[in-house]
Amino acid sequence: MSRIIFGLVVLLLCTGIAAHAQVTEWETLNSEAVSLYRQGHYDRAIIMAKKALQVAEQSKAPNYSSVATSLNNLAVLYKTQGRYSQAEPLYKRALIIREKALGPNHPDVANSLNNLAELYRAQGQYAQAEPLYTRSLDIREKVLGPDHPDVAASLNNLAVLYLSQDQYAQAELLYKRSLLIWEKVLGPDHLNVAKSLNNLAELYRAQGRYAQAEPLYKRSLAIKEKVLGPAHPDVAASLNNLALQYYDQGEYAKAEPLYRRALTILEKAFGPVHPYLAKSLNNLALLYKTQGQYAQAEPLYRRALAIREKTLDPDHPDVAESLENIAALYRETGREQAAQLFEKRAAAIRAIKR
Repeated sequence: MSRIIFGLVVLLLCTGIAAHAQVTEWETLNSEAVSLYRQGHYDRAIIMAKKALQVAEQSKAPNYSSVATSLNNLAVLYKTQGRYSQAEPLYKRALIIREKALGPNHPDVANSLNNLAELYRAQGQYAQAEPLYTRSLDIREKVLGPDHPDVAASLNNLAVLYLSQDQYAQAELLYKRSLLIWEKVLGPDHLNVAKSLNNLAELYRAQGRYAQAEPLYKRSLAIKEKVLGPAHPDVAASLNNLALQYYDQGEYAKAEPLYRRALTILEKAFGPVHPYLAKSLNNLALLYKTQGQYAQAEPLYRRALAIREKTLDPDHPDVAESLENIAALYRETGREQAAQLFEKRAAAIRAIKR
């Protein structure tokens, strides 16, 4: 079944800055929501984000600050859980507030446009996403200048959209321009450079251009290890993606230790129950399944499913993916009846209109 890729899409979940004493309670709640989000405790984060929004709406703070930020952050949390229909009106309301308070060409408006575009991209609604990404890019270029890091972020995100549609030539041009800006403004060893290198490598890997992808993956990994240390979650993401390259090339002996190291890092960083860990388990399980090592693959797939059912909405697409992965394993091992049960559950999730 499908593999999980760790890449870079710039999507903003903000802590906010208190300008008045009256918003201290809002800032505390909002910061707690962001912290819980980063730990993967999405249900608890949503509770805090809702409380923060309620406080913001009841306070005398300007609409464009606390209310818009709270709306954005609650939307990010809903999107993360696959609750797209709940996220969309929040993103739209935040955008309206910012446009009204700040004007149509403010950087905060560009941020809202970016996040709404990312919501549409995640659902495969590319025609709706593209004009929002483009408008966000136009605002940033006009207000911030063509070499600003936020312009590089917009170029990156638009490239991700094109890559999702297999428009490789357009994506490559944008990725390269984004990389040049980040290298020029931030230096060759900045983390944004590492993430940009990773994304360009993903583009090449998707086209089977492995000789061009591998040195970019390795340079990205080296930057992250240098800046963050060898046990940071971002290092695990690079290890995972380099392992995917080796997997695609059938070099399973090279892929396995990278997957295992990534899994160890994520478990140490986030604990035994986190959505990122589920992705890593899924990838290692697929490696074993591909080699016919079903006894090693099955418990990893099952653990990934258990994590996703615990941390995500029960109808999240990632839950469906885990169910499909287990069903495929069951079919390959002659357990047809069990496979059908898992496929039925997955199909019900896939049929939900989001």
